[in-house]
Amino acid sequence: MDASSLSPPSPSSSHASPASYTLSQPTDNETLNLALYTIEQGKQALVFSHSKRSAEKSAEEIARKLKKENTPSGITSSAELVELAETIGHVLPHPTKQCIRLAYCVERGIAFHHAGLTQKQKELIEDSFREGKIRIICCTPTLAAGVDLPSFRTILKELKRYQAPRGMQWIPVLEYEQMAGRSGRPSYDTFGEAVAVAKTEAEKEEIYDRYVCGVPEEIYSKLAVQPVLRTYLLSLIAAGFVNNKQQLLAFFEKTFWAHQFQDMQKLESIIDEMLALLEEFGFITSSTTKARHDFVSASELSKESLRATLIGVRVAQLYLDPLTAHQMIVALQKAGGTPGYSGYLTSFSFLHLISNRLEMRPLLRIRVKEWETYQARLIEKQDEVLEKEPDVYDLQHDEYLYSIKTASFFADWCDENQEDHLLEKYDIRPGEIRAKLAIADWLLYSGEELAKLLKMQSIVKELMKMRFRMQYGVREELLPLLRLQGIGRVRARLLFNNGIKDLGEVKKADVVQLAQLVGKALALSLKKQVGQELAPEKVMIPEGKRKGQMSLGKYDDAVN
Repeated sequence: MDASSLSPPSPSSSHASPASYTLSQPTDNETLNLALYTIEQGKQALVFSHSKRSAEKSAEEIARKLKKENTPSGITSSAELVELAETIGHVLPHPTKQCIRLAYCVERGIAFHHAGLTQKQKELIEDSFREGKIRIICCTPTLAAGVDLPSFRTILKELKRYQAPRGMQWIPVLEYEQMAGRSGRPSYDTFGEAVAVAKTEAEKEEIYDRYVCGVPEEIYSKLAVQPVLRTYLLSLIAAGFVNNKQQLLAFFEKTFWAHQFQDMQKLESIIDEMLALLEEFGFITSSTTKARHDFVSASELSKESLRATLIGVRVAQLYLDPLTAHQMIVALQKAGGTPGYSGYLTSFSFLHLISNRLEMRPLLRIRVKEWETYQARLIEKQDEVLEKEPDVYDLQHDEYLYSIKTASFFADWCDENQEDHLLEKYDIRPGEIRAKLAIADWLLYSGEELAKLLKMQSIVKELMKMRFRMQYGVREELLPLLRLQGIGRVRARLLFNNGIKDLGEVKKADVVQLAQLVGKALALSLKKQVGQELAPEKVMIPEGKRKGQMSLGKYDDAVN
């Protein structure tokens, strides 16, 4: 085990070095020992792991060593932790197994933190850590940047990460420094400790040489990445910031990319290729009358005016990669009746269209035992997808299959499956679900806007419907009910299963029946929304009849 202090204590400090700590009840797990030692000191720590699963496992191991009734810090009461656990565990309407595990840890002053949690859960954990209620957070590197937390000690459980196709690889020095830098924050401590856990003596020496004595990697401009360059070029032209190639080159000469590249002639060649691509897509026009494959003098080219087309301006406003926009336009034109298209449109057609985009990556990966399942799924859906399957030997074939799995996940979400089912089937957690849904909403909206410009009203209608279904996670039959305020997918399903399927049936329904299903206040609100305002005192609920959410068991039976 190697320990490096970010700001070493003075010689007179009574603090014990982690390399020589003594623990009342040591285990054979050094990470666990360090976490327990931190708690015994009355300090706080972050434990970094390379994966969500590993972070959860570490938190549960620490929590199991602590008794619920004992306060880890001596400051936070057990009752406060129980209340916090209850709040965090019930952020979702239907708590998942992940929520239950998190609540178990929080009751003991421990938490895990990763991209799979909802934003609300992450905020509660971070705030509780600042308040001293939570003593240990086991996290992934997502917590390593942009946060200021009172962590005296950072425990780096693993410094290797899986990187296909090379397997487990050492993480960059910059990433190590980001994680180590979470300890000993100036606003909380005078110094802190970053402790890297090594399994062998050889690994200890490697960690010391690579990270403690290592030099951070060079920083490279991201502007050279094609999707970024395409997007920025179109944005500059669409916004009118540049009007010709001379102005464009003058702008890029001042960038960090040009400073690093030191070869403007090569950069100009790259920019020319991107401009030709944008013109081919129909997003910009050029005043040059000669075709690009003909000879054009440098003086003529420098005077070439550049203008964004109407659809090019909209693509820039939507912040889409122009390649994504072009691919979506081609697919939507196919969906709109391109001659020769023999498939048929379903909701899966649009779900796969947005899943097969760069913006949706990383896609849901297919586990070894699932390959046959999704090969069969692809065959089943081959007449519905708008983009042809690549050749099986194509490098993009695996990503295409991943997009089939991602689209299947969206389809299950729209089929009203709960988060626990999605976690078990797709290994996707609530926080990740919401992140994917946010990207999906953006892409579906972008598809709507492109279809409007293409005057494809029937496609616009289908995309709007699909976007609404994705927002609520419902089958199409519930859409009429979701127009009512106070009605989400749970209550809509409850009403539907009780024979109230649209606004007309809400209007005809007996207010007492509505009150028994969704509660008196909401029943009166629903009646008012359909033009029937009733006096509350005239609505009498029979004794023994349960109103509101008790009937939600029917909902689970209906959707599972």
